[in-house]
Amino acid sequence: MNVIVSIMRTFAVALVLVLTATGLWAAGAEEEAPAAAAADKKYVTDPTTGEPVVAPEYGGTITVPWNEEGPNPDVMLSGWYGMFTTGVLERLANGDWGIDRSEFSFKTAPPVSALTGELAESWSQPDIKTVIVKIRQGVHWHDKAPMNGRELDAYDVEYNFHRVTGTGSGFSEPSAFAWILKNFKWESITAIDKWTVVFKLQEIRLDALGTILFDTAGQIYPPEVIKEHGDASDWRNLVGTGPFELTNYVEGTVVTYARNPNYWGYDEKYPQNRLPYVDEVRSPIMPEEATRIAALRSGKVDFLGYASVLRSVDQAESLERTNPEIELRTNLGVSTGATGLNINKAPFDDIRVRKAMQMALDLETINNVFFKGYGDTTPHGQQGDAAIGYFVPFEEWPAELKEAYDYAPEGAEALLDEAGLPRGADGMRFSSVYTVLDRYDPSYYELLAGYWRDIGVDVDVQMTPIGPFASKRRDYDFEMLSHEMAYGSL
Repeated sequence: MNVIVSIMRTFAVALVLVLTATGLWAAGAEEEAPAAAAADKKYVTDPTTGEPVVAPEYGGTITVPWNEEGPNPDVMLSGWYGMFTTGVLERLANGDWGIDRSEFSFKTAPPVSALTGELAESWSQPDIKTVIVKIRQGVHWHDKAPMNGRELDAYDVEYNFHRVTGTGSGFSEPSAFAWILKNFKWESITAIDKWTVVFKLQEIRLDALGTILFDTAGQIYPPEVIKEHGDASDWRNLVGTGPFELTNYVEGTVVTYARNPNYWGYDEKYPQNRLPYVDEVRSPIMPEEATRIAALRSGKVDFLGYASVLRSVDQAESLERTNPEIELRTNLGVSTGATGLNINKAPFDDIRVRKAMQMALDLETINNVFFKGYGDTTPHGQQGDAAIGYFVPFEEWPAELKEAYDYAPEGAEALLDEAGLPRGADGMRFSSVYTVLDRYDPSYYELLAGYWRDIGVDVDVQMTPIGPFASKRRDYDFEMLSHEMAYGSL
């Protein structure tokens, strides 16, 4: 189960705990008195909900804290996506925020059907191993050397994907941090003209289209910067096509972004409005949780979300009690606390062991006690129930598959016996190391470990900083991992 809690004063993002898929968002009210605010505001209809909302306004600064500092802005070197590149670089596609919420709720990462072109104008699949992407015309790089505002084209996209996959433009090896794209077997990636890129695979990959369009590794970096400096590790050299320009970075203190006045994008809901609305985004680096919470309470930051994680539902509810202007909202989120088992290593290469690990967890009790009932213990698959047509409802699953999600410690022990893993003299069957990203609540993972010890599996929870964590994930150098991509309990 995954519980996400986002605490915000004026709008919303995410905080992550874990269990399946229901989360909490908390947003603060306007600072001015409600009557005065209502008198001064212009209202419009939100086309995705039909509800009246305050019309978007231009100007101002948004303050979004980060709880940790990325090593550098080059994802292909650091594997660290977020602080430096968000809003600066763009991908081929992104979520279509103007889509009708009855079609897709945006409670999960969007499927292909809920994507809209970012740097891509359109895309097609003439056959199952070919993806053709038409690049959007009229997109310009930031007016900063060495790009100097020139128009982005298909050759820029080709260069970036060659760098990620090691398939051309002087790159012969894939990036270690390309996660999914590096494991595709590529025939070619070719810009056949200024506005068209053709991706050809040697073998069928059903996830090819969505990965090409939306994967983090598909952020488009400035080729001239890479050619001139060898990489984009120096923040001063980072140039993008996005709505914001990275203008300042004080190590250990703050990152600042300024509005790109020539951004190509317009609001999907209100197409007459050029984006972005805000003039500046400030991201103070606040490693201490108490500091972030105090800053939210005092109005020094605008929201707490994925970049500034809270560790428990209790903290969210405490904020709601002490600061009634903070609004708590539920939201479905990525199961950052799901457990990944390395099936390349024994004993997790045995499906009976993996099934036993799941059956050992009392999801209902965990939800009701640890998450105070905010979670959803129903298995949903990767997309949850947010995307119609992308999942089979749990009630329609085969009985033998459904029973794997029942709390059945006796059944779990029988499976482990069957797998040739009897209890030893110390009562344990085997031991394993659980590598957990250290931004999350360790008590949750110790709770899981307690359930597994009850069936004779000794799990050592090791809270791990983002750098070593990313390296272990990249190299599959783990036994158990807090998995950031899965939905479901395990």
